[in-house]
Amino acid sequence: MGQEVSVSYQAVKSRVYRLIDSLVEGAKTEQEIQESMQRWWKLVHPADRPMAKKYLMTVLEKSNATLGAITNGMGDFKEFSSIHEPDSDRVAKMRAAAGHQIGAM
Repeated sequence: MGQEVSVSYQAVKSRVYRLIDSLVEGAKTEQEIQESMQRWWKLVHPADRPMAKKYLMTVLEKSNATLGAITNGMGDFKEFSSIHEPDSDRVAKMRAAAGHQIGAM
């Protein structure tokens, strides 16, 4: 295997946040994000994958919790009262897909 990547918690968190930012800014599509993560996973040394998976799942869980808290908190403001809650089925599918993709890695 050629180049390998760092799997420290900070490195994984930084990677995830950069990908989130690229999607928010429109620089990447969801498909490109998935491909980027697949390329990253291939660069993780097999012996480091359990720790990389643990860190990745932790970052994704905390990110999801943060987005949920923001969404729920915005409903308390009058200006945002017309914003509907996210489709719980879609959120569940996104979480399941993230878990499935990581489990398949």
